[in-house]
Amino acid sequence: MLDPVSRVRRFNRAVTSAVGALDTSFLGRGRPLGAARVLNAIGHGRSDVAEIRDYLGLDSGLMSRLLRCLEDEGLVETNAHEDDARRRVATLTRAGRREFAAYEALSNTQAEGFLAQHAQREALLAAMDLVASALTRERVTLDEMDPRSEQARYCLGEYYGELGRRFKQGFDVSLSRDPDAKDMRRPRGTFIVAMSDTLPVGCVGLKGTDHGYAEIKRLWVAPAARGLRLGRRLMDMTENAARGLGIKLLRLDTNSALAEAGQLYRRSGWSEIPRFNDDPYPDLFFEKRL
Repeated sequence: MLDPVSRVRRFNRAVTSAVGALDTSFLGRGRPLGAARVLNAIGHGRSDVAEIRDYLGLDSGLMSRLLRCLEDEGLVETNAHEDDARRRVATLTRAGRREFAAYEALSNTQAEGFLAQHAQREALLAAMDLVASALTRERVTLDEMDPRSEQARYCLGEYYGELGRRFKQGFDVSLSRDPDAKDMRRPRGTFIVAMSDTLPVGCVGLKGTDHGYAEIKRLWVAPAARGLRLGRRLMDMTENAARGLGIKLLRLDTNSALAEAGQLYRRSGWSEIPRFNDDPYPDLFFEKRL
């Protein structure tokens, strides 16, 4: 049996070979992976050079060399930011947009090829999500969003689906309180989504009420992102948002089938209280004074 370090190194070798990280011509387009990744970042809407550098984990010297190569090819233009001359902004030229589209098509084909090699497609995707979440845990961002946004609706759909699987009686969101999350928007509340690159991996809502307290609702973390303390980060940001809105008392409810949720709340300073609503699903109730 291979030891854990050997297994990690085997994985690293497999990935670098499969994705073409060692090729001098990534996906056959005539430039290495580093330059292709910079082009990709710009094509996906990142323009601030410092932001691109941080996103890709590059040092300033390498970032400058990669940009210079793309500029020399006529694919990228770099100019001073209109509001801050110390900042640089990169944009794709017409040729750069064509090259970006070519990379997108080739990358999609490569990804489909990876998936076609394994009979258990969903298991393979779940493993990829798990690895990606572990490797990018420090770059997961927590962003306030409208609960009607695409990312929020994805998280809520996954959350409702998980409750349906874990509750003995199933779960019907129409029977829960505030099924449309209309009170999870400022100035009454907020809704926060955790983003790992382009993938939503968690959410939580702060629901305003007219009863002298607000409620924390819809706390969910994707299976691939569990064990990374993301639930605690979401709770901390929600509590800070509540303080900013002048909220002094928070309440929440949960079901004992979600044992990990109850443990998180108790470790985070929440106190168990008697039932405070008629929602048919929860059987545990907590509050916290800010």
